[in-house]
Amino acid sequence: MNFKALFSGMALAFSAYALFSISDAFSKLLAGSLNPFEVAFSSGVFGLLLLPFVRKPHESYLDVFRPRLRGTWVLRAVCVFVATAASVKAFMLLSMPEALALMFLMPLFVTILSVTLLKEKVTAWAWLAVILGFIGVLIVLRPGVRPLNLGHLCALLAAFANAGSVIAYRLSSAETVRLSLLGSSLVGPLVGDGLLMGLNATWPATAEAWIYLFGYGFLAALGQLLMMLATARAPANRVALPQYSQMVWAVAFSYLLFHQSLDGWTFVGIIVLTASGLLNWIRQRIRYESLVIEQHLARWEHRRPAGNQPQTPR
Repeated sequence: MNFKALFSGMALAFSAYALFSISDAFSKLLAGSLNPFEVAFSSGVFGLLLLPFVRKPHESYLDVFRPRLRGTWVLRAVCVFVATAASVKAFMLLSMPEALALMFLMPLFVTILSVTLLKEKVTAWAWLAVILGFIGVLIVLRPGVRPLNLGHLCALLAAFANAGSVIAYRLSSAETVRLSLLGSSLVGPLVGDGLLMGLNATWPATAEAWIYLFGYGFLAALGQLLMMLATARAPANRVALPQYSQMVWAVAFSYLLFHQSLDGWTFVGIIVLTASGLLNWIRQRIRYESLVIEQHLARWEHRRPAGNQPQTPR
């Protein structure tokens, strides 16, 4: 494993999840003034602005629709379509921490799918982290004690769809045309959400609504681009772990933008969720440093006999 690529991939994933959090805040700021499918549709529309920066000189814009791996291209498009529509609806109905708590089941789904579909090796530490995260979700939601609604179902659906998107990106490692990779993330919302918003779409009434709509759509698409780059560098189960950083953004936005306080059990659940992400991050960091030390020692041992060999007389 290339550990420099691994950590660059995880850094890109951290950036992608930060953009997703900010875009989710923009969608919530719309306060249901627009159809949720129309809001999700904007991620495809404004994402088109990224194509000139992704396209290489020898590539054609038609490559967006001409993937080498058509099956995974369609799978990515469907997953992104479902994830965008479901997450927008979830954030309209729930507080950001509550919606994200359910979406934090995504690493668990990714870990299961990466083992079953990608045959990736997952350590006991990774399993412990996702199980701890699942316990944190249960603490936040407290099913049976608190009523669940459509928002919770949408958040769960978004978590599974996002996991499918990560796996689809990983399955597309042989895809060399980046326009095709990004194109599926744009075509999914354009076609799926475009059809579903139907006759219920309305024109944004204010400049503020336009700003929020652009902020959601463009940042969501940019996050998809960074996620595409991240999954090309790191295994799917590693890319999923930085998602836990979104809870920091969610709590901050809840207090600063939406003035929503957290109850005691929700706060405990968030701590457990955050601890599950930190657990695996620290473990990966320790493992990385120990392997770097082993590589340095191996190189030093390899050089030493060559330097101690007696020179032959000329």
